[in-house]
Amino acid sequence: MFIDIAKIRVKAGKGGDGAVAFRREKYEPSGGPYGGDGGNGGSIILQVDNSIRTLMDFKYKRNYKAEDGENGKTKKQYGKKGSHLVLKVPLGTLVKDGDSEKVIADLKEEGQTFVIAKGGKGGKGNAKFATPTRQAPRFAEAGEKGEERFIILELKLLADVGLIGFPNVGKSTLLSVLSSAKPKIANYHFTTLTPNLGVVKVDDGKSFVIADIPGLIEGAHEGAGLGHEFLRHVERTRLLVHLVDVSGIEGRDPLEDFYKINEELEKYSSKLSEKPQIVVANKMDLNTSSEYYENLKEELTKEGYEVYLISAATRKGVEALKYAIWDRLVDIETNYETFDDIIEEYEEVKDIEDGIIVKYEDGMYIVEGSFIEKLLYSTNFEDIDSSRYFQNTLRKRGVVDELKKLGVSENDTVFICGFEFEFFE
Repeated sequence: MFIDIAKIRVKAGKGGDGAVAFRREKYEPSGGPYGGDGGNGGSIILQVDNSIRTLMDFKYKRNYKAEDGENGKTKKQYGKKGSHLVLKVPLGTLVKDGDSEKVIADLKEEGQTFVIAKGGKGGKGNAKFATPTRQAPRFAEAGEKGEERFIILELKLLADVGLIGFPNVGKSTLLSVLSSAKPKIANYHFTTLTPNLGVVKVDDGKSFVIADIPGLIEGAHEGAGLGHEFLRHVERTRLLVHLVDVSGIEGRDPLEDFYKINEELEKYSSKLSEKPQIVVANKMDLNTSSEYYENLKEELTKEGYEVYLISAATRKGVEALKYAIWDRLVDIETNYETFDDIIEEYEEVKDIEDGIIVKYEDGMYIVEGSFIEKLLYSTNFEDIDSSRYFQNTLRKRGVVDELKKLGVSENDTVFICGFEFEFFE
């Protein structure tokens, strides 16, 4: 089974909480604050592994969580950092946000890594909050929550050349002849289910990657047959080698087949129809091929296509085709589809969402955001120093000024991360 799309949830580890502790050793009964910091939570990292060809592993397990950081300890000892969780993905994997479906990362290089969920920072121990005027702080900082998100992994094969055409025109056979790939080959009328990749060696230091991509049928642009699964893999190829069966044994007109395939490409994406194509008339070894071939070549040559006659079964004409493909590739700039602009836009939106939000909604003053949530859970409201630190931090971060702009008055209720507070100067 070939799995080329998967939906998973990832959750990074929470940072450990800072410790509240005091030095209580012999001869030092009134020692100062002694609490250590919490360890950082583990992150979840996606890593490209060229030995992996599908997203099969993510079909059976949908939830992934990294290790939490340990809490801080006394004697200013730091908690242990949580271990990172590394998820291996195939080359050519797109990572999308599960809600907006915007592209987060484009993994197209061997060994490339991307932190998809960052571990929470460990909280500071009370030793870090000691000042000349606050010599015995009885509060520490809570560890940050790790990032959690729902993501979509989508595999798009990275091949220089894509073999396209109706089922049973000889794509798998041609791939096996051009390269050392060993696709399953049989005389069936349904399409190959699994894309196959092969490396074609032209000369020393000269080679290209070719993919036998599952065959198209009419209505593929609407999802018929393998539909979108097929078309997704064509998007990144630089050159299309369009195979047609000129034997006529299937009872189809090869010229009509050619136009039908290109019509499906056009309906799915205009970019696909604009990709350069080489037309290959296969099965020349059969007696009925000449009539169909002459008609095909005459028509398509007028339209500017190069047409090659081969027999993948007997290998006649295959060597000349290999060099023709290489010559075309040399003239085509390597320019895989990229998503840098979309990724940058996504990150800008994400940064805003992670900030402090102050708003007036449905008659209520509301303050929320990841920073505010962390500050709230780090505060010991029974300790005057901790409460004062909470208030001062809100002022320094501009929360109080924003509330005033919204019209807050003395004794008004302000909801901070769901908790009610009374506003006063």
